[in-house]
Amino acid sequence: MGEAAAEAVAFKKNFDVLHALIYFAPEAQERLSAVGLEGGSMAYFASRSAAMGPVGPAVVTATFHNFNPETVARSVPRAWELATPEAILAARFAAVDDAYRRLLGEETLASAAVAEAAELAREATEGATPEGRPLYAGHAHLAWPEQPHLVLWHALTLLREYRGDAHVAALTVHGLSGLAALVTHTATGDGTAAAAVRRTRGWSDEQWDAEVAALTDDGILAADGTLTERGQDLRERVEAATNAASRGPWQHLGAEKTARLAELCRPLGRTAIKAGAIPSLKPRG
Repeated sequence: MGEAAAEAVAFKKNFDVLHALIYFAPEAQERLSAVGLEGGSMAYFASRSAAMGPVGPAVVTATFHNFNPETVARSVPRAWELATPEAILAARFAAVDDAYRRLLGEETLASAAVAEAAELAREATEGATPEGRPLYAGHAHLAWPEQPHLVLWHALTLLREYRGDAHVAALTVHGLSGLAALVTHTATGDGTAAAAVRRTRGWSDEQWDAEVAALTDDGILAADGTLTERGQDLRERVEAATNAASRGPWQHLGAEKTARLAELCRPLGRTAIKAGAIPSLKPRG
């Protein structure tokens, strides 16, 4: 495994859950509903895109990449009629605070380990640049919170969106639309269920089946729905391009500090998972 690929695996394994738990936390729905948003998809689309301002559905679709545009249009721009981006962002940070306190506990949040992790994660973001990364750039201009656990979450959010923007660019360069990206990803056999992806991203069975047929005709998918050799090569090139374009923060932080950040975040993520942060993930060991 190359250095960039190893860094990508490390992020997914050690850091990602500490950001992604906000998309599953009941506190997020509660806080966002309190400022006027309707539940479900609207809370997700509005809270993640609010850092870019009151953008239209086309911008959200483009930057999120793999959602059905019709699904996005049901939430945006109506979300901005119900609450301002500023109110939504404040509610999102409040929800993170609530969720972290429930999942990790007050004693952990006040620990030296969390303070150190926050400092290192923030330092890593200093190696990120906004060019060509709209979601990262939107979140990067927000004021840093004061509490260490919120600094940690915000830093990990920046790192995740930085990588996400790179991934969208890699998919685009390699000719994969949002739907094609989803179909080929589930075909890698990593355990992602196609039915769940269709549901959460808003694609119909007919749309999904049509994309499967097109990718089969193109020689990307085999008749049984798995990736062909050409399809496997395509996905590998996408991941390699994503990894290569996402190294800036980790190069800036350096190998020793990156390893230390992983060491600090790993038990936090495990604690969050054991507490039910992400329903689809089961505790290990």
